[in-house]
Amino acid sequence: MLTSFTAWLKFISKLDTFGASLMRLAIGVVFLWIGALKFVPYEADSITPFVANSPFMSFFYEHPQEYKVHLTHEGELNVEKRAWQTANNTYGFSTGLGIVELLIGLLVLSNPISRRTGLLGGALAFGTPLVTLSFLITTPEAWVGALGDAQHGFPYLSGGGRLVLKDVLMLAGSLPVMADSARQLLRESRA
Repeated sequence: MLTSFTAWLKFISKLDTFGASLMRLAIGVVFLWIGALKFVPYEADSITPFVANSPFMSFFYEHPQEYKVHLTHEGELNVEKRAWQTANNTYGFSTGLGIVELLIGLLVLSNPISRRTGLLGGALAFGTPLVTLSFLITTPEAWVGALGDAQHGFPYLSGGGRLVLKDVLMLAGSLPVMADSARQLLRESRA
């Protein structure tokens, strides 16, 4: 029994290399998928509170302080609100962000072709959540609003807040991806 447990431990102990490759694929898929969605109005609309409240990004919008009255729900078509979002540069910013996210996804996945671009992609994948996680501090909509229930504000994350908190995984997952690329670069430089 102990022998089979030891064999199982030895097998598990070798999964970290495979795990780095799997994490690279996962990060690439997330960036490519979410990046592609940034070209669609519903996704652009959904990031409006985060961008409008961010001291690092609000300047991309024409009228960030007016966003609350122009928000839509996923699947809702409101022509007046969409016109405001267009005038606000919501869609222009989202398109630019989508291009950046697609580029990061491709860089992360490029590792088998170029370790350097794979490493750069990992570093960008690490840096992106640092900005995104700041939304937990800057965006009131990240927390459950005071609408009568006793559970509101900190630590009660809203749907948007829970989505942002998941970026902790992206932050942590990009470290072994970068380490794997760096290890491979070092091996190649010695060869």
